[in-house]
Amino acid sequence: MQLLADIEQITRDYRHIYFSPHFDDAIFSSGASIMLQRSLGQKVLIITVFAGIPPASMTLSPFARQMLQKMGLPSDPQLAIEQRRAEDLQAATRLDADLLWLDYLDAPYRGQPAFYQSDEALFGEIHPGDFTLDTELGKKFLAVQQRAPLAAFYAPLGVGHHVDHQLCCSAGDRLVQNGANVRFYEDFPYVLQPGALEARLRELGSNMEPQIVEMSQFLPHKVEAAACYKSQVPSLFGDVRRMEEAFATYHHSIRPVATIQIERSWAFRRPKG
Repeated sequence: MQLLADIEQITRDYRHIYFSPHFDDAIFSSGASIMLQRSLGQKVLIITVFAGIPPASMTLSPFARQMLQKMGLPSDPQLAIEQRRAEDLQAATRLDADLLWLDYLDAPYRGQPAFYQSDEALFGEIHPGDFTLDTELGKKFLAVQQRAPLAAFYAPLGVGHHVDHQLCCSAGDRLVQNGANVRFYEDFPYVLQPGALEARLRELGSNMEPQIVEMSQFLPHKVEAAACYKSQVPSLFGDVRRMEEAFATYHHSIRPVATIQIERSWAFRRPKG
C-alpha cells in the first residue's frame, strides 16, 4: 500500500482508479470489488477528492460545527480532517489499495459565508459558487486519465444527491465523454433509501446498464475496512454489526440467490458499430 503525494505519482500501472468524494465512499460502496481486484494482482488507487484541510482562519457555520459534533470529531476542523485521513489510510491499508488525497474542501467548509448550511442544502442543488469547482474537477479527473490511460475509472452515481457526489459524478461524465472506461458505483448508504436509485437513474437517462461483481468471499474484507471509519459508523449505521447486516442484506438483494453477494455499478451504453 502506498500513500501518493500528488497526481504526478500516478503511473500507467494502475488498472482501477476510484474517485471517492469523501473518506469512506469508495470503500462503503465498492470495498469488496477493490479487494477482489487486488487479489488478482491488479493495482488499485483510491483518490479521496474532498480531503482538504480547512485553513486555521476559517469561521465554521453552526451546521459545520453540528456535523463535527455528530461524528464525535474534534471541534477544530483541521484536527477533524487529520483524524478522518488516519481512518482513510487504515481502511485502504486493509484492502492493500494505494491512496491519494486531493486538497478540495468538504462541502460544509466551502464558501464564506458557507454555501451549505443545512441538510436540505447539502443534499440539494449545487451552489452557484461551486460551478467553477465543477469545471476544475472535470479537468483534474482528465489529468488522472492522462496519467493512467489503461485504467478503469469509478465515480459515484450520485444517489441521494449529496452535492459532493453530484460534483464527482459530473466529473466522471467528463471522462466518459473523453472515451474512458467509467463505471458509476451505487452510493452506500444512500442507495438504501427506497426509490433513491431508481430516481437517480431516471435523472441520468435510460442509456445506463448495470455492471455486477460477485464478491461474496470478499464481503468480510469490506466490513473490516469499512469499520476503520470509526467516526462514521455510529451515525450512519449504529454499530459495526448493523453495518455488516446492511451490507449483506443490500448486496444479496441485488440478486437474491442462495448466499450470493453482489456489488453493482452502472455504465453508459456505448453506441454500436
